Amino acid sequence: MANMELIATATFGLEAVVKREVQRLGYTVLRSEDAKITFAGDESAVPRANLWLRCADRVLVKMGEFRAESFEELFEGTKKLPWEEWIPEDGKFTVNGTSVKSKLFSLSDCQKIIKKSVVERLKKTYPVEVFPETGALYGIRFTILKDVVTLSIDTSGPGLHKRGYRSANVQAPIKETLAAAMVELSFWNPDRVLVDPFCGSGTILIEAAMIGKNIAPGLSRSFVSEQWGRIDEKLWKDTRAEAFRAIRNDKELKIYGSDIDPKAVSAARVNASRAGLSDDIVIRRRSFEELKMPGEHPIIITNPPYGERIGDREALERIYYKMDRILARDKTCSLYLITADKDFERSLRSRKKADRRRKLYNGRIETTYYQYYGEKPNQTERKEINDNDQSNG
Repeated sequence: MANMELIATATFGLEAVVKREVQRLGYTVLRSEDAKITFAGDESAVPRANLWLRCADRVLVKMGEFRAESFEELFEGTKKLPWEEWIPEDGKFTVNGTSVKSKLFSLSDCQKIIKKSVVERLKKTYPVEVFPETGALYGIRFTILKDVVTLSIDTSGPGLHKRGYRSANVQAPIKETLAAAMVELSFWNPDRVLVDPFCGSGTILIEAAMIGKNIAPGLSRSFVSEQWGRIDEKLWKDTRAEAFRAIRNDKELKIYGSDIDPKAVSAARVNASRAGLSDDIVIRRRSFEELKMPGEHPIIITNPPYGERIGDREALERIYYKMDRILARDKTCSLYLITADKDFERSLRSRKKADRRRKLYNGRIETTYYQYYGEKPNQTERKEINDNDQSNG
């Protein structure tokens, strides 16, 4: 099978996490840029990347890249690319994209030009004047950055955060891909206790359990490229079978979630059940003030209420006071917290500074991921943590 370039798109701030995921799958990263990781692979990389990437948004087949400062250059550059290698005669193809700091800034005009150019290219292969577009979907995506055009085809369909388990939602849910990244950026491992005291619909808990049991995040959903003739159906079947064999069903996890909202607790339990993880996650209705940390060397990973979600500053201050007390009382406890509240550190009575901060985006909301490292459980784990910290740098 021929090698090709693939693009794993990523939310701003998660590029390094997605890059490591791609490398763990055994693929060579060609470029790491804002919001995308370009890597080399063959047809088998399409099902593997879609099934296994936890923190990426989509997987695209890169068709080509060229410079265009006029619509004529955009048309001719698009027409030179081998669209017939992917799109069949009955293929349905849409065009969507973005333009930043470029002379070609009208998205609707760019869409029309690219679509027309692809049609002209396909006419050289298929003896038709009008394409029926009744077959599988081929979503053409373009990005124009500083007059450089990148054209690709989306292999995922609905974004990769659509795992398929979240049927019950609560207000302001966190995306599955971001929740997985929060776990990946922590020092949690499946042998340690994980707690989310503001679990909402349970997304962080479920993503952690999927990581702990090595469950491929895309295993319970379908992808648009499964309908493509270019990728052998056997590749999809074999990749899914391999993913099922990789699940660690015998792994016992210590994952606990709670929330004061009974609707949230109910939603989290429903979602955990849909993910097949009800036996691996303990979820209770409990206020944060009632929280008691289970086990030794626990790790808190959470998305607490903030802004409009909390209602008043006094309630938020009580949450911060409790967090401060937990860290002061248990030196082995680690805290990983994402919030849009710019005053978080200053609001802690101890004024304790985070060991590390990362700017991340929860949807369109700019947030900070605060990381407070507790004392290490033992020398062996200290080495694992140090290794992880270096890779996170």
